[in-house]
Amino acid sequence: MLSESFLFLLLLLVIGFIAKNSSLMIAIAVLLLLKISGMDAKSFTFLQTKGINWGVTIITIAVLAPIASGDIGFKDLSGAFKTPFAWIALISGMLVALLAKGGVKLLADDPQITTALVLGTILSVSIFKGVAVGPLIGAGIAYAAMRIFGLFS
Repeated sequence: MLSESFLFLLLLLVIGFIAKNSSLMIAIAVLLLLKISGMDAKSFTFLQTKGINWGVTIITIAVLAPIASGDIGFKDLSGAFKTPFAWIALISGMLVALLAKGGVKLLADDPQITTALVLGTILSVSIFKGVAVGPLIGAGIAYAAMRIFGLFS
């Protein structure tokens, strides 16, 4: 018999296929394989506690790769502060990192919010041709909005 979680993952897989979101499809395929193989009980708990940190580490490696390869050096760093757009990018990078910090807290405190974030990401990718950057930044934005909402309610 198919469980509700299995059917839910299959539905998300279909949506990911329609939206052509390979990251989502790969993630769901891995989860389905773990579920089918019977390794879901321990592995899902492990992934929930360590997965975000792993993802952040992989993204950080990808961002730092141009420095490691020599494509970006000290000359680029010093030149980056000479234009207003570079300062805007610097501040934006700082804000996104702070938003992501709030997103990690929100996902840890309220994991069911992930469903709405993933659905929002899928809808944006499929309808508006957005780029799926994952639920972490979305959670950060949601966290900031919830905090602001809380101030006025």
